[in-house]
Amino acid sequence: MQYTILHSLRTFIADYGYWAVVLALLAESAGLPVPGEITLLLASFLAYSERHLHVGWIIVAGTCAATLGGNIGYAIGEYGGRPLLDRYRSALRISPDALERAEKMFADYGAAAILSARFIFGMRVFAGPLAGVLRMNWRAFTLFNFIGASVWVTFISGSGYLFGRHWHTLLRVLQRFNIAVLIVAAVVIAVLSWRYRRQALGKKG
Repeated sequence: MQYTILHSLRTFIADYGYWAVVLALLAESAGLPVPGEITLLLASFLAYSERHLHVGWIIVAGTCAATLGGNIGYAIGEYGGRPLLDRYRSALRISPDALERAEKMFADYGAAAILSARFIFGMRVFAGPLAGVLRMNWRAFTLFNFIGASVWVTFISGSGYLFGRHWHTLLRVLQRFNIAVLIVAAVVIAVLSWRYRRQALGKKG
């Protein structure tokens, strides 16, 4: 099943080239659960193995699409508000706890949370809409959204190109990397939250 999906996606990228990358990253960053990371990996793998795509242009196209998609997601979230986010969560079967953690992360750390969200699939998909719902400062969001998109796209594309011969190994490594980023982000948030509560209690005392 997984092989069939990957084969179909690879065929789609081979047929439509950079437009496939743009479409996938634009949709994912706007809030749709599209496999943007796998699309980037496959595109850069094809750039390595078949040479009809160039990894530099994949990075440019991917960064632009991810940045624009994030801003579209922000606009959707700002316009639709919390009711839209609740319907979105139900439709995509996102747990209330996951959404609550994401909201706290964004509320406490603002646009800086966008950077780590790029490397976590669940966060990457609804980072833009959630930022809009929480009325995050748009200029700060745009800046960090662009930086996060640039770093993420460059890292994923570069990995796919450099390790093109070891495709399945690379997929496993990136899965573990996503989990590691999530764990580190959770630890950092927990420590910062504890320090914030401690300072708040100290002021009250």
